Amino acid sequence: MFLAAGCLTLLFFWWLGRNYAKADPRKLASLLRRGGGVAALGVAALLLFRGRFDMALPLAGLGWWMMNGGAFYLPGNLGTYWPGGQRGGAKPQPGRRSSVRSVTVAMELDHDTGDLTGQVVSGPYAGRDLGSFTKEELAVLRDTALAADPEGARLLEAYLDRRFPSWREHAQADLNARGGGGDRSMTQEEALQILGLAAGAGESEIRGAHRSLMKKLHPDQGGSTYLASRVNQAKDVLLNRHN
Repeated sequence: MFLAAGCLTLLFFWWLGRNYAKADPRKLASLLRRGGGVAALGVAALLLFRGRFDMALPLAGLGWWMMNGGAFYLPGNLGTYWPGGQRGGAKPQPGRRSSVRSVTVAMELDHDTGDLTGQVVSGPYAGRDLGSFTKEELAVLRDTALAADPEGARLLEAYLDRRFPSWREHAQADLNARGGGGDRSMTQEEALQILGLAAGAGESEIRGAHRSLMKKLHPDQGGSTYLASRVNQAKDVLLNRHN
């Protein structure tokens, strides 16, 4: 009985040697798994017949495991763990890209190169690639998006961090350079535009618009320090008009 099993095993490996190079990896993996499982179950049955329960039961379990999802590593072009196409130690599949979209921008991250690309999808720059923007233009686009599209602003910050790592330092330097002007650097017309109000707006309207904007632009909420300061300045300019 064992002699017959040995002959069948030799015959199987002879066939495998002749067909290994041209065999379909998935089909060959499935065949090896099932063939190994059948062989293990057969030997387990023989051992059980001979009364070797201590060896038969583990071998039967191994055979059943192989028949129902065992994983083995095959060399060369068959270097996969099976079943189900799972891969062990294999490199990630090339060409994968992560996509994310907001109201303002759409971006993609290339897993292979780490490149982050994007495009404006709304507003006056709709259809324009982010790669064609200068650092200053991107910073303005990001500040504009803060009020209406906080998610888009965060995406633009991530893009700026990747493309211009020092942009935050320069942005803070620009803010400090502009910070001494106070109310004198802003007209009432500019203040109305910042708060989105019409000429002649009353005190309650000014305060209401200010509260609404600060909920979105306050630095504690992940907003822009510069824009928050401008909103505060706009409120002060308009309220001083009523005093």
